[in-house]
Amino acid sequence: MKNKDITYDIQLCDDGVYRWRYDLNLFKTVRIFFLLWKILFFIIIAIFSVALICDAVRFDDFYPDRLMYNLRFFGYFIIGMTVISVLGYLIYAIIMGGKYCVIFEMDEKGINHKQIPAQAEKAKKIAGATMLAGAASGRLSTVGVGMSASRTEMYTEFSRVKKIKAYPSKNLIKVNEKLSHNQVYTKKEDFEFVKDFIVSHCENLK
Repeated sequence: MKNKDITYDIQLCDDGVYRWRYDLNLFKTVRIFFLLWKILFFIIIAIFSVALICDAVRFDDFYPDRLMYNLRFFGYFIIGMTVISVLGYLIYAIIMGGKYCVIFEMDEKGINHKQIPAQAEKAKKIAGATMLAGAASGRLSTVGVGMSASRTEMYTEFSRVKKIKAYPSKNLIKVNEKLSHNQVYTKKEDFEFVKDFIVSHCENLK
């Protein structure tokens, strides 16, 4: 089945894969933004922790003055990262026409979540330009925004899923592995079917 044949209703295709499309309004929901922000936040936390340990080893007067200086710098950095992320998200949403259009492919082994080809191509170009701009200006947060935007596809293997969270009012099912969280969207009419299918194929749920 080609992409042009994929509709908003769930279809069982000849290859045994369930496929459907979902369009998420980027201006009415901030879930995508917060997902990107959390990824950036934990990247920066890791970098900051390493820098903090290095300073603690290098400087005898690390505590309390240098520690407080580092913490203030970190706070300002997070604020700056948030502002840049908001602006980047708004620009991204405008370029994408206000919608995040995704195709889901689900079979007995797992589920794949990917942007439609036209949007994926745009996202990769935006990500590349953002990373170059960040590298040229020396802004790690801008590079991080570009890295986050470059991911247009995520596959989750059911055997590795540890937790599932269902939000019927949001048409959202979170399928979580240890280090990755996939977000599955579906129409209200198909929600229970998709949720039950995923749950029945995840053998290692906590």
